[in-house]
Amino acid sequence: MKERLIALLQNPFAPLLPWGVLAIGLLVVLIVVHAVGLANLQVKRQRVETEWGTMRQSLVHHREARNATKDLIQVWALLPSERDFSPLALGISDEAKREGVVLPALSYKTEPTTVAHTTKGLLQGSMSGRYEDLRRFIHDLETADELLLIEDLELNRIGGLQSAVLTFNIKIATYLRAEHEKRNPQETTH
Repeated sequence: MKERLIALLQNPFAPLLPWGVLAIGLLVVLIVVHAVGLANLQVKRQRVETEWGTMRQSLVHHREARNATKDLIQVWALLPSERDFSPLALGISDEAKREGVVLPALSYKTEPTTVAHTTKGLLQGSMSGRYEDLRRFIHDLETADELLLIEDLELNRIGGLQSAVLTFNIKIATYLRAEHEKRNPQETTH
């Protein structure tokens, strides 16, 4: 064995032998570090990235919910209360008179909705007037501060085609806050 070692050291590549052994040793250490240390770090990195994505999505949902709550409070503030429904109907009748529209009998009623603490108010009747007056009145309804929706507008042909007076059946809807509800809509009852 000693003779083989001496013969090996006399080989012209003998000075490279320690470097070769060192390179093989470093390669083995690198493989062990990669397999043990780096694999664990990869798993940990994936877990952290997943947690970060979940938290980021949670933050986005939280911001959206906060913005939706602000929007809901603004809409809630625009809704008239149920006790203001009759004066609203009178206000619409007065606006019709100012615009030169005849609105002889505007009936109103309320219906329940699927949204908690709200009802739907319906106003309906016939209105007559010149086209220009009717157009201005409808524009005033659509641009009113209150949330008013024209659900149906149907032309009744009463006169001839040359008649200056038009008669329509109109159905106007609005949403009302329940009178017993004084809290903000974001508050919940337990």
